[in-house]
Amino acid sequence: MIATPTTPTLPTHLQTVDEFEEWERTYPHEGNYEFVRGRIIPKPAMKQEEIFITSFLIRQFYQSSLSKQGDELLPELDSYVDGVRKRIPDLTYVTAEQKQAIRRKERISTIFAIEILSDSESYEDVLDKLQDYFDGGAQLVWYIAPKRQKIFVYTSPDDSKTYKGQDVISAAPVVPDLQFVVAEMFA
Repeated sequence: MIATPTTPTLPTHLQTVDEFEEWERTYPHEGNYEFVRGRIIPKPAMKQEEIFITSFLIRQFYQSSLSKQGDELLPELDSYVDGVRKRIPDLTYVTAEQKQAIRRKERISTIFAIEILSDSESYEDVLDKLQDYFDGGAQLVWYIAPKRQKIFVYTSPDDSKTYKGQDVISAAPVVPDLQFVVAEMFA
């Protein structure tokens, strides 16, 4: 018989990110969880095929001038929206200043989040995440749809543009020299 992982019973009485993080420290568990207004949301681990997308994006970022200044594009880093919301983007842009804030145990929110659309995400899930990122101060969010080989670029929860094929996508104005042909990411 093959053992299957079980989802732990998650508490329903937590109201703040502080309470949620205390629960995480007190009750060790596997996996990551987002916290949104009292809901604990399991964050599935990155799928094997997604490693090619994240690897490509990180390599592209390391060629940017901001990378040379100490900024990074990091996977699955906590992004704090406010006292009742914490998200975990698949990739997030982190400035050198934000890394110093993390070292001082301060909470940061993402300026530029990248999400890879999974089969389990609903359209409502996407809209909720977008709203949370922008509420937290994001200036740019990319939603990558691997099956459609498209990237949806959001500059607000309501303003987006779609890139595909031979389109050149840019992370300007956040990371002006992060740009590439979309098809190269899916090659």
